[in-house]
Amino acid sequence: MKFVRFGDRNAEKPGLLDAAGNIRDLSGVVPDLSGAVLTDLQRLQSIDPESLPLVDGSPRLGACVAGTGKFICIGLNYSDHAEETGHAVPSEPVIFMKATSA
Repeated sequence: MKFVRFGDRNAEKPGLLDAAGNIRDLSGVVPDLSGAVLTDLQRLQSIDPESLPLVDGSPRLGACVAGTGKFICIGLNYSDHAEETGHAVPSEPVIFMKATSA
């Protein structure tokens, strides 16, 4: 299940991608995708994406989790990913940060 937040900056709505890659509106189920909401993943996983309203057009995608200033990321975190990018598997994790304002 892939979650997204879509819409105008600072007014994003929660959504998820269906099997065809379309955005489905989750705002009738949860107010936003925050750390508190994501602690109950079982409930979210039980939702049938086809039961949610389809979002028209190609809305702007925002940060995937609300209220987060930055993400700490691990790059090349599995061998297939390293191979896809043409890099060797690192001997130590490649750690970087991504600001939600970037």
